[in-house]
Amino acid sequence: MDARRILALAPHTDDGEFGAGGTLARFVREGREVHYCAFSAAEKSVPAEFPPDVLRKELLDAAARLGIPEKRVRCLDFEVRDFPRDRQRLLDAMIRIRDEVKPDLVLLPSSHDTHQDHRTVHDEGIRAFKFVSMLGYEVPWNNLSFDTTSFVFLEEQDVARKVEALKCYRSQASRPYANEEFVRSLARTRGTQIGARYAEAFEVIRWVLRPA
Repeated sequence: MDARRILALAPHTDDGEFGAGGTLARFVREGREVHYCAFSAAEKSVPAEFPPDVLRKELLDAAARLGIPEKRVRCLDFEVRDFPRDRQRLLDAMIRIRDEVKPDLVLLPSSHDTHQDHRTVHDEGIRAFKFVSMLGYEVPWNNLSFDTTSFVFLEEQDVARKVEALKCYRSQASRPYANEEFVRSLARTRGTQIGARYAEAFEVIRWVLRPA
């Protein structure tokens, strides 16, 4: 893979870590430039015992665990569950980010994601980044199906960083999939499919091989 500048698009603050946290950790470890953009801090969905903006801080803490510096992390202000209404503004934001970051590879929700916000980020992402390689990441609780057409080998240290990043989201700890056992079991399952100990799977949306 020749991509040197990677951009992860997360509808909500923890989606990128769940779908591609190990891969992002590996890219950072390999010296690639990784950027992360969350489009919503999901203030309307934060449990009552936490401050409304808690996910913004948790995102920065999680990104730091993956090795992504704060200057390469963005968290925008779109309202959770209302992305279809705001799709033109989302597209405009993506185009601005595309022109600033100039990514070689974009990671975004897959074409099979059923959440309305995830689906909108997928659809508008294809429009904004149509000349860039794109991989769709796996969010099992939202996917009716998933095309495992690409895999990324992970080391133990990459999975460990993903686990530590997700632990930063204390406000989301009650979710049944927000635990180390689930994260590691999925990574082991995907690794088994390609003869590795650990992996993350992706859907190939577009693959662009540029001149050397």
